[in-house]
Amino acid sequence: MKSKTEKLLDELVKLHPKYIDLSLDRLKLLLKKLGNPQDHLPKTIHIAGTNGKGSVQSFIRNILLKNGYKCDAYISPHLSRFNERIILKNKEVSTKKLYATLKFIKKIKDKEKIFILGAGSNTLISDNKFDGVVIKLTQNFNNISLHSEEIIVAGSAVTDKSLSEFAMENSLGGFEFLSCIPGTIGGGIKMNAGCFQREFKDILISIQALNKSGQVITIPAKDINFKYRDSGLSEDLIFLSASFKGFKKDKNIIKNEIRILKEKKELAQPTKIKTSGSTFKNPIDQSDKKVWQLIKESVPLEKSFGDASISQKHCNFFVNKGNAKFEDMKKLINFVSECVFKKTGVKLETEIKILE
Repeated sequence: MKSKTEKLLDELVKLHPKYIDLSLDRLKLLLKKLGNPQDHLPKTIHIAGTNGKGSVQSFIRNILLKNGYKCDAYISPHLSRFNERIILKNKEVSTKKLYATLKFIKKIKDKEKIFILGAGSNTLISDNKFDGVVIKLTQNFNNISLHSEEIIVAGSAVTDKSLSEFAMENSLGGFEFLSCIPGTIGGGIKMNAGCFQREFKDILISIQALNKSGQVITIPAKDINFKYRDSGLSEDLIFLSASFKGFKKDKNIIKNEIRILKEKKELAQPTKIKTSGSTFKNPIDQSDKKVWQLIKESVPLEKSFGDASISQKHCNFFVNKGNAKFEDMKKLINFVSECVFKKTGVKLETEIKILE
């Protein structure tokens, strides 16, 4: 009797064409539809040929492992079990993980509610159960490399701070502002995060993303409708990696500029207490004033709900003084929003993502 995993795999195999095509035309067409992901991979060895591919792959992988390199692998076909095709951390992918991945893909295809979680730095999450799929990309999307002298390719799980540090180590300017943004590349692109008059749109070349059809697509930055704290990109997309362009700059100058930016942030924002980040967007279409100015003019700043209160350092940051609940923070957000609207007529929009 076939296992659950084997039954799911059988469904996929049925999608494969029956005829044999020895040319590369079909493969080229597939890669094109996927956005040519082979152009954006970390250092990769592709083994092709008629016989001996498995042995060569095994030799090379073990040589790399013996020399201290991390090395995952994929090979096709397998001898007895599909798991043999996928090697992660020098072990075959477990049946449990393989089945979970296939089941997860099926859920996405069936269009269940999906939330993509980055580092959670600008997110308020309900204390109750979330009826849907939460996706958090971790170590396999944490690669970062130089694609050319001025272009960096980074996985969506790379932190903004890590990208800034990598750029500095490679004497590339333009990434300094990222040192002050908590979060990951994926989240930063989605909301066009920024500070000190710089945003993700200023350095982005393109992104690679997975859509609900299972296709990996490449989206050039010029085709993205970036706005203030918004990319306009579909909520259904899962960001995999991105390419960024910098410019050559003295490493010591970059280091000093990062230090200055961090000092400015330390003076202006509550960095040593729990917050969800900047709560509201600046209402650039409704007022010339910054959101913190509107809050200061309209709201009793001593107001709190449970342990959820307004930061005395920056009133657009709401802090958890100890044991604030989701509902406490949400009540405070609604209270501040209502006060500002009554006083100024400005309808505030949250910058933080609320998951409930």
